[in-house]
Amino acid sequence: MAESLTLYKLIILYMLNKVTFPLTNSQLSDFILGQEYTTYFHLQQAINEMLEANLLKVEVIRNSSRYHMTAEGRQTLGYFENQIPDAIKEDILQYLEQHSYEMRNEVSVWADYDKVSGRTEYDVHCQVKEGESILIDLHLSVPEEDLAQSLCRSWSKKSQEIYEHIMKELMS
Repeated sequence: MAESLTLYKLIILYMLNKVTFPLTNSQLSDFILGQEYTTYFHLQQAINEMLEANLLKVEVIRNSSRYHMTAEGRQTLGYFENQIPDAIKEDILQYLEQHSYEMRNEVSVWADYDKVSGRTEYDVHCQVKEGESILIDLHLSVPEEDLAQSLCRSWSKKSQEIYEHIMKELMS
């Protein structure tokens, strides 16, 4: 089992090394479980052990965990990448080639909200990133949680249109 867990960890590191954006738990699960390499519980065990060993860092945004590889993770992959079978590497590259556009969009456009301390309003934070660059970073104050939730849901669908409109208005 320990050998299998090591392989799952290397697969995760290899995937993160091949993209320029963090991967969500869902994205990692889709690939690894879709290929039937392991079960959901073994995958979560591997991820948790990697977090404890500082091979990964996690960013949690509204029930979505986004994983980044740390310098230690990159170094570990450098030492042990040759232990990943070529067929699995090919599966990963093929999967990323087919899904990277959707995967990148899923993690580059996000919105979240928090209740403003001591007040009855909510701060909605909307952002679009491209790699490490922030294209737009928008904060809105709204009076109700339902409205904050609605804005967060709408942002992923309308962020590109909003960004284009703002740029057009500012450039004219």
